[in-house]
Amino acid sequence: MNFFRSIDTSASGLTAQRLRLDLIANNIANINTTRTGQTTSAGNQIPYRRQAAQFVARSPETNFASLLDNKMGVITTGNGVQVSSISEDQSPFRLEYNPDSPDAVKVAEEGIPAGYVRQPNVNIVTEMVDMISASRAYEANVTVLNNSKAMAQKALEIGKG
Repeated sequence: MNFFRSIDTSASGLTAQRLRLDLIANNIANINTTRTGQTTSAGNQIPYRRQAAQFVARSPETNFASLLDNKMGVITTGNGVQVSSISEDQSPFRLEYNPDSPDAVKVAEEGIPAGYVRQPNVNIVTEMVDMISASRAYEANVTVLNNSKAMAQKALEIGKG
């Protein structure tokens, strides 16, 4: 049964890292998006905000097998991970002076004079580092999944005799 738990744990990690890679790709695709259809109270454009996923440990199972393992003192594998939320990065937008842009601030707001364009708070270096980290975590989960499958296969071969 522990083979299936390790496979389930790895599968949850694969799903979480895939979502993380999707968000990174979305951030990179919107690195120059200054119009999201949203405006401030003064009528100025609000650009794209960087998105990131927050992970939490999955809650423990409460089925009979896990309760029995718990009472017997059997060490069990983790329960995996799940995405708790997708949040927008609240760091300040980059400002670029370009009064001729249609997205330039027309009415000055606090901290933003007229003529500046708000640029998304996406940093390509941060996104690339996050992408490498997510792809490495994905690869690690694939390795664990493949090793679990190989162990289960070997266990079946032992039974053949």
